[in-house]
Amino acid sequence: MAAVGPGLVKTLIIGAAGMIGRKLAAQLAAEEPILHDVVPFDGASAVSDLSAPGEAEKLVASRPQVIFHLAAVVSGEAEADFEKGYRVNLDGTRRLFEAIRKENYRPRVVFASSIAVFGAPFPEAIGDEFLNAPLTSYGTQKAIGELLLSDYSRRGFFDGIGIRLPTICVRPGKPNKAASGFFSGILREPLNGEEAVLPVPDTVRHWFASPRAAIAFLLHASKINTEQLGARRNLSMPGISATVAEQIAALRKVAGDKAVQLIRREPDPAIMRIVEGWPRNFDARRALELGFRADSSFEEIIRIHVADELQKSPRPQPGRG
Repeated sequence: MAAVGPGLVKTLIIGAAGMIGRKLAAQLAAEEPILHDVVPFDGASAVSDLSAPGEAEKLVASRPQVIFHLAAVVSGEAEADFEKGYRVNLDGTRRLFEAIRKENYRPRVVFASSIAVFGAPFPEAIGDEFLNAPLTSYGTQKAIGELLLSDYSRRGFFDGIGIRLPTICVRPGKPNKAASGFFSGILREPLNGEEAVLPVPDTVRHWFASPRAAIAFLLHASKINTEQLGARRNLSMPGISATVAEQIAALRKVAGDKAVQLIRREPDPAIMRIVEGWPRNFDARRALELGFRADSSFEEIIRIHVADELQKSPRPQPGRG
């Protein structure tokens, strides 16, 4: 299918109460998107459990042209609650895709997948040909979602694109149940003058993008000409590979030693086991060739948080140094 054309587009955001959902909704406010989540929130158009029978059908009855599927039980919670993870992340996704198929129209579906679809051992940088072999329930659920998206798109039921988001950092607000939450916590809390706990060694390396970059990925995915994707509908997004030590060094550049001294090292074997199975670096060549753009450095990621959430510096341009 060709790119989604200009003009007012009827848009549905599933998972609109989450951090990325709220920021995406604000970006698309002029289009008055339909906003859905399982929890009540300001501006909600619909509040329901997507995995419950009949709820997905209600959401697509108005035939939105673009559907952002962001709703998910996050990594740590999906690992701790096996049944809930599969009910929300797999059953909810399948019910949505089936509802679209039965409505018999062909919208653009943007599926927020995750780099958790990959599992160790890893090459130095994960390329576009690396196999999906997740080592967590969350990663498995996202990998199944990717396969479903590809098959439903192949069959012409909708025009789908899956984007594997890096870990989003710095996440504003309160910590969530994601196992990756400390990556944001060791920056966000010190920037607010609060103590933060670091549960892993400084040598841990991971793949990151700012919330601003994530929104740009989603918007680009909603408009791209999907004929360029061929049969491979899922893409690893570009990002920044950084160790915890490099994160802390960037924090020191932005906020000084006083902020860094608020980080307390407190090893957590459970978190360390999960993190050991996560990707650390990518060669996201295909996404870059298709026009997706990442942040320029980890320092920029921190400065974006300061500008967008703490309002202490001029707003830099997205994805630029």
